[in-house]
Formats: sequence, C-alpha cells, structure tokens
Amino acid sequence: MKLHELKNVAGAVHRKKRVGCGEGGGHGKTSGRGGKGQTARSGSSIRPGFEGGQMPLYRKLPHRGFNNYNHRTEIAVLNVGDLASLDAKVTEVNAAVLAASGLIRGGEQTVKILGDGEVSRAFQVTAAKFSESAKAKIEKAGGQAIVG
Repeated sequence: MKLHELKNVAGAVHRKKRVGCGEGGGHGKTSGRGGKGQTARSGSSIRPGFEGGQMPLYRKLPHRGFNNYNHRTEIAVLNVGDLASLDAKVTEVNAAVLAASGLIRGGEQTVKILGDGEVSRAFQVTAAKFSESAKAKIEKAGGQAIVG
C-alpha cells in the first residue's frame, strides 16, 4: 500500500453544501440560517455569554471566594521503583540528586516518595514525605527514609 493508493471509506466524503442555490438544492430560501432575526443577518455574531439583553449568568453569579492556586505547594511525586535507575555509586538521595538524574524537575524541592515498584539497594533517602509502603520498602532493603 502506498500513499497515493489510499482511498476514503464509502460515505466519508460529502459534497460541498451549496447554499442559496434554490429550493431544489435543498438549501434554498433561508440557506440553513433558520427564520428571521439577528443570526439570519449577514455579518452577525453574538459574543459568548450574550443572552439577548437579559442579564447574563456570568454577571448574576457572585464572584468572590478563595482560590488556592497562588498559594499551592507543588509536590514532586516519585515511586520507589524509580530509584533503581539511579547510578550505582549513589547511596544518598535527595531533591538535588533526583533533579540531576532527571527524575524530577530542577526547581522542585518538595518530594514525596510513593511505594510502587521494588528497591534492591540500600539508599539513604531524604524527602519531605513518604508513603507507609515506600518507607517500609526502603528500610527492608537496608536503607533509611529521612523526612526533611
């Protein structure tokens, strides 16, 4: 099969809608614009949210309240199984080591270690948070989970 041999499935290609070409064409009279009114006129466009002069919903609803977006703390999440991809010489793991190895982004300082995967080497892992299963797996392998 070559690119020039490809064919559309039957029914995939429609003929161009020719509006305003008489009643026999199927799109005569109002040309698919419905009856009279603002949307039937040429060049008309109604902005999103406009309700014909009625007070729009976005102006009826109160705009107050708290938004946490600016005050959030971004937490880099990492699984225990991902520690296996670290260099064999590395025994102490912290945010700087993880960023240097490409496991988290450079600016992220708060790291949480989750328990998915297995760890075979002993690591001394320093992170902000640990899940219970991650802590257990690290300590079972002979390492330490330090909250810091």
